[in-house]
Amino acid sequence: MLQIQNVLVSLDLAEQFFCCDLDACLGQCCIEGDAGAPVTPDEVKRIEEVLPIIKEDMIPAGRREVEENGVAYVDEEGDLVTTIVDGRNCAFTCYGPGGKCLCAIEKACREGRIDFLKPASCHLYPLRLTEYPDFTAVNYHRWKICRPAEALGRKLGLRLYQFLKGPLTARFGEAWYAELCEACEAYLKEYPDGIDR
Repeated sequence: MLQIQNVLVSLDLAEQFFCCDLDACLGQCCIEGDAGAPVTPDEVKRIEEVLPIIKEDMIPAGRREVEENGVAYVDEEGDLVTTIVDGRNCAFTCYGPGGKCLCAIEKACREGRIDFLKPASCHLYPLRLTEYPDFTAVNYHRWKICRPAEALGRKLGLRLYQFLKGPLTARFGEAWYAELCEACEAYLKEYPDGIDR
């Protein structure tokens, strides 16, 4: 682990190569799974505010699910998460060329129709944050559907912490991200092949 201020960061952020490869995975992280994406109460409010704008982009089953059950629910682990369809699809999905699963919220933001990109947990994926009383833990969620992203990251020489510069900076700030970069670079200089864990 690396400690950056009051955040404990998995060494995976330095060691793991990563770059999302939407052409290969088709956005399966928004489809596969047994719960929605973690959201905060503030993010639930933001989604409710933009819902009239994004509703037409959502898959029909997603619209119905949100109309009947709201934009979020508390899952079996007690976490507030986005509503899902049929126990898997995020309700806010839409589909683009080639069958790629996209986020209707992000699509509307990129088109300039709203100013909310998407929930932070989605923006930070494949990282998962766990909040404790005295610190935040940042871990890499390993999943077979992200193997193409690991392969593309290796091909490009792009590490996980580099790929997620924008989301990490948005969550923790520029000074924190600069410290993370220094720590990762120092670690990789000392352990270029990682630590045998």
